[in-house]
Amino acid sequence: MYKIAVIPGDGIGKEVMEATLNVLNALDIDFEFKFGEAGDECKEKNDLALPQETIDLVKKTDACLFGAAGETAADVIVRLRQEMDLFANLRPVKSYPGTNSIFNDLDFMIVRENTEGMYIGEEEYIKDESGNINGAAAKRIITRDASERICDYAFKYAKENNRKKVTGVHKANVLKKTDGLFKEVFYEVAKNYKDYNIDSEDFYVDATAMYLLTRPKSFDVIVTTNLFGDILSDEGAGLVGGLGLIPSANIGDERALFEPVHGSAPDIAGKGLANPTAMILSAIMMLEYLGEKEKANILDKAVLDVLSEGKIVTGDLNGKSSTMEMSEAIKEKLNFK
Repeated sequence: MYKIAVIPGDGIGKEVMEATLNVLNALDIDFEFKFGEAGDECKEKNDLALPQETIDLVKKTDACLFGAAGETAADVIVRLRQEMDLFANLRPVKSYPGTNSIFNDLDFMIVRENTEGMYIGEEEYIKDESGNINGAAAKRIITRDASERICDYAFKYAKENNRKKVTGVHKANVLKKTDGLFKEVFYEVAKNYKDYNIDSEDFYVDATAMYLLTRPKSFDVIVTTNLFGDILSDEGAGLVGGLGLIPSANIGDERALFEPVHGSAPDIAGKGLANPTAMILSAIMMLEYLGEKEKANILDKAVLDVLSEGKIVTGDLNGKSSTMEMSEAIKEKLNFK
């Protein structure tokens, strides 16, 4: 039996989570879902966006499924990543049929360092002699240990998934010390994988942003720092039809959390309009993490079939179906396996 922490969160997080659990319950896997609270509504209720009880719950389970958070997203998801030391954020960029994908055959992975960089939250105001705020400063931390760990994860992912190239992304021409260190460590780690025929290259982040638009098929695995990975992965989402189709995984040495990258979308919350695909694809990544690769492939094929047919899909996919109707359509496809 797998114990899974379930945190629906806010807005459409609740709806896409319900749709995903509906599909997971149809698989021949013994799950025990344990529910926790977090997000805007939780803060209004408990004066805490992320209660200690929820943190403890996640620590006692095999994996966590997270829906979405609103204004408190940084207080929830960033803290969970730090509390669990979920150092690797995986953002697949993959084209699916029947979507608004700019390119039809993209399939690469962005591996983002998750614990440091600009997102450590160390900011302060700069005041003048009279105490007036004249500016603000943020600290950016890049360490050798974290850089080595994330680069090694990227190369290991490439080796285990038959990927042929890893691209390191940085801005070492300007950020000479922080990104200079990241680039240096990237090539040190690359040497450890020279016997596996995995090519290595590096680009500046601004060049990478352009290449994602002009030649995205040249990428296989991208590894980069926290802020750059956040931005590039959203650009990647734009290439393949939007955030409603992009799952993600947060992986540590002992724990993992899986979430769609879209937000809580309060403008459509409660209307049954949300696309559940990203949440279901995140659950597929969870199945792979748990070693249930066969079931992951079955569910992935079911999603692919529904998207390919384009008959029972949500409005953002040019359909007229509700969140749960699309979930049921995917569930029905499982019966034909």
